[in-house]
Amino acid sequence: MGLLDGKRLLVTGVLTEASIAFGVARFAQSEGAVVVHTGFGRGLGITRRVARRLPVEPAVLELDVTSDEHLAALPDRLREVGVEALDGVLHAIGFAPPGALGGNFLSATWPDVATAVQVSTFSLMSLTRAVLSLLGPGSSVVGLDFDASVAWPVYDWMGVAKAGLESAARYLARELGPKGIRVNLVAAGPLKTMAARSIPGFEAFEETWGERAPLGWDITDAEPAARACVALFSDWFPATTGEIVHVDGGVHAVGS
Repeated sequence: MGLLDGKRLLVTGVLTEASIAFGVARFAQSEGAVVVHTGFGRGLGITRRVARRLPVEPAVLELDVTSDEHLAALPDRLREVGVEALDGVLHAIGFAPPGALGGNFLSATWPDVATAVQVSTFSLMSLTRAVLSLLGPGSSVVGLDFDASVAWPVYDWMGVAKAGLESAARYLARELGPKGIRVNLVAAGPLKTMAARSIPGFEAFEETWGERAPLGWDITDAEPAARACVALFSDWFPATTGEIVHVDGGVHAVGS
């Protein structure tokens, strides 16, 4: 038996094989889960192409998490591809305009900051709310995080959005706990993903992280973070919610 036998997962954020979300989908399938992907805009075609590289090609649905219409239609779209209920949702969605990153903290405009917060923070709640009728006791919502307990260079308003994500996850855990639904985050160390490439100066993390991490850190290996997500989707953490699981080689626990 696989760790996720019979479970049905909605996985967002798959754009490349290097992404954590792709790793989650691959490991989830290998552990017996049925996976459905979402994509949006120009990325939708990319998601569909990358999805074909999984052991079992999943259905791919179009979803813009800033669209009330897309969110309202999501349960019906899932039923159309044979998914009547969900056991897990991976929130791997984040975006900030260039003006809100790369050393632009003081010069960022509210429209750019608002976009970052809506896409990267509020969407955790809006996506979960959209599929709430399909989730039941024992189901799990997992979001991808980057430790927001400190201020990082160049991360700027995305760091603020991630701090909001951490708070939103705690509030969701509080609201959904009585329904038996768990909400947790996985805070991964820096990885060479498409999201990282969009942040000017992100190579500063890559150069120092491995030196600081007690366990070491491979910026090309998303497998540890993906495995942590799969574990949280399983039944092995039945009483864990509102948690941030750090998969960063231990950097969060040590000084410089």
